[in-house]
Amino acid sequence: MAQSLKDIRRRIRSVQNIRKITSAMKMVAAAKLRRAQQRAEAGRPYAEAVRGVLLRLAANSEGVSHPFLEPRDGPPLVLVVTSDRGLAGPYNANLVRAADHIVRSHQGGSVLVVGRKGRDYFRRRRVAMAGEFIGLGDTARWADAERIADTVMEVFGGGTFGEVHLVYAQFVNAMINRAVGVRLLPLQAEDLGDDQARGGAQDEGMYIFEPDAESVLEQLLPHYIGVLVYRALLEAKASEHGARMVAMDNATKNAGELIDRLQLLGNRMRQAAITKEIAEIVGGANALHS
Repeated sequence: MAQSLKDIRRRIRSVQNIRKITSAMKMVAAAKLRRAQQRAEAGRPYAEAVRGVLLRLAANSEGVSHPFLEPRDGPPLVLVVTSDRGLAGPYNANLVRAADHIVRSHQGGSVLVVGRKGRDYFRRRRVAMAGEFIGLGDTARWADAERIADTVMEVFGGGTFGEVHLVYAQFVNAMINRAVGVRLLPLQAEDLGDDQARGGAQDEGMYIFEPDAESVLEQLLPHYIGVLVYRALLEAKASEHGARMVAMDNATKNAGELIDRLQLLGNRMRQAAITKEIAEIVGGANALHS
């Protein structure tokens, strides 16, 4: 009985140490989340503005041929943005599940992975990978987005794949993020938004493109792909920190509840040991007087 009680006390100390770690990780994630959320929200207006200009360019460039605008047959390439580290609840599982569904629904699909968690998942399942980007850090950088976008456009330009899909976590708030998938290439009207496309066609006279709409479109399309990737990285980082903060908060609460149960169990065991000793003392005293 004494040994079992000792084990309970040792386990309580172990869980208390774990609770300290998870509590500290929660505070770190909360601090990182505030910065990441500000950057994600600040990046949205620019992405929408670039999309609006691209819509008006498309309205003024009828008949222009560009590889990024032409539908074609072929398996999909999925760019999936995951994290390098775990301890973020179902964050990475939701993303790789969404990407895996797209790949397996088309014969010959492949993935381009951002983050160690996604890379390890698809490597274990022997899914074809067109490339990987790991160790990007806790802050999304435009240089990384450009490098990823260049790889996407290079692979798509090879002609092997018919579409490129982007799967990432869309940040809603600290508690909620959604795994979303959008078609990155080729760009079509429904990808940019039909309502804005109609509005752009109506007021296209408000814009003057120099030297001409076709030349501007040639430069803007690759930039727009980079903007989409950068926005996905910003949203993903904010979502990751939010998911980790929630996961560590839940772990801290669970550790506290486990400590309470262990302490209650230890108190019962100690009380049982005391009761047993008293019973033995009383029994021995009765035996001496009998």
